[in-house]
Amino acid sequence: MAQVLVERELTEEGPRRLEGVRPGGGRGAVRSVKVNLAESPLTWLHARGHLNDRQFAAGERLRADWERAELAPSVTMRWDLVRVAGGEPDLTPGERQLAARRRFDGAIAAAGPGLSDILWRVVCAGEGVPAAEKALAWPVRSGKLVLELALDRVAGFYGMG
Repeated sequence: MAQVLVERELTEEGPRRLEGVRPGGGRGAVRSVKVNLAESPLTWLHARGHLNDRQFAAGERLRADWERAELAPSVTMRWDLVRVAGGEPDLTPGERQLAARRRFDGAIAAAGPGLSDILWRVVCAGEGVPAAEKALAWPVRSGKLVLELALDRVAGFYGMG
């Protein structure tokens, strides 16, 4: 698959789009990184027509809640917080994290116990569908169908029409 590389400004909250204006009106070099937009398994499936727009948006929303809740395992002690922009503006960072955790838990519960395994592996852990099928000891080519069903349920949970 071809890479889709874009420049993103590197901030304390993580990469964001370059808009030509430095935050705070400061001068000087803006630190940037190249991000591959095609590296997500969901993006790969969506680009090939295996997921519709609603399913793709539901998966991206679930992954955003996963990242906001900071649920990824850490290998070592973390000394600083990972800041993810967005969320509810009236809440403190800790409250935003808890709200994201509640949304994530609710979405996983809405998917159901049989569907949440592939949903977590592909959307949150970034595994490819074949690797997830193998890890779950499922038949080949069954994961895509189960993932679509799970994403439909998550889209319903998030109220996506």
